[in-house]
Amino acid sequence: MEEDDSLSTTSSQPQSWVKWFCSLDGHEYYCQVEEDFIEDRFNLTGLIQQVPLYKEALELIVDIEREEDEMSSTIPDVSIVQPHAELLYGLIHQRYINTKAGLYQMLDKYNLGHFGTCPRYYCEKMGLLPVGQHDQPGQSPVRLYCPNCKDIYTCNNNKYSNVDGAHFGTTFPHLFFKTFSNEIKLKPSKTYVGKLFGFRINEQSVTGPRMQWLRMIPPNSSSS
Repeated sequence: MEEDDSLSTTSSQPQSWVKWFCSLDGHEYYCQVEEDFIEDRFNLTGLIQQVPLYKEALELIVDIEREEDEMSSTIPDVSIVQPHAELLYGLIHQRYINTKAGLYQMLDKYNLGHFGTCPRYYCEKMGLLPVGQHDQPGQSPVRLYCPNCKDIYTCNNNKYSNVDGAHFGTTFPHLFFKTFSNEIKLKPSKTYVGKLFGFRINEQSVTGPRMQWLRMIPPNSSSS
């Protein structure tokens, strides 16, 4: 009986929409945006033009604990509003992770290895960060950026293929590594040199290391 009571007590406590959304499989890259940030209308400037059913979506995100009868009078069918709420939260998330509070939340996830490591051998398992190729939604899925080789990679797990890259945006990883440059050390700069019988392949060759300079890091880059 005691066990049943404890379960009923736990289940009687409603879970916030934000916590629920971030706990979904495939949403491990997201952090939980603080409620105060969402409720500050200044932080949401311009989003009303990008999100259909904006008012209902915002209510779903910040007020999941409303009574059912009150909810039904405002939102006829939650399943209709749900995708718009996810879009709105993603765009809010893009802004939030560029704030001090958001950066530190993402630092905790980075230190725990939530974003994986660079697949490039010479990057020596450098930690990755999620990045978008566009700031507008619906353009491309989330990618992973390596600060060591300055390249982006597709996620190994297909469960991230439906995560919109705009939910992280183009700015975040670069601001993150600038902010925490003293805490996150880059690996020694190395590039693979292809050879034939001991001789380096000329860069002009069709099989040579063309554009190799893109992976080169200037000697004074750490001080910039």
